[in-house]
Amino acid sequence: MMGTPSGRVRQTVLEWLKHPAAHFPPASLDPLDGGVTARTVAARLGVHRRTAAAHLDLLARLGLLRTRRRLLRTYYRRDEARIAEVAQLFEKNW
Repeated sequence: MMGTPSGRVRQTVLEWLKHPAAHFPPASLDPLDGGVTARTVAARLGVHRRTAAAHLDLLARLGLLRTRRRLLRTYYRRDEARIAEVAQLFEKNW
């Protein structure tokens, strides 16, 4: 799933979210935890917001991203503990 063309997009987004301040404008970051919105990711990818939201929602359903609702926006950030678990599973070849 992560090796498909769309999977490369999701891998890129996960990489960006390691250090969101380095990849996204400061004004677009959630001041509490540094998460970003689908609109911000869409602007960086050059795609529609719904496309970015679909990628982010899939990563969130997989448990690789955490979400936080603030007012009318959903902010996404990495779940480092879950990502480490998944990486360990891949290292052990399942």
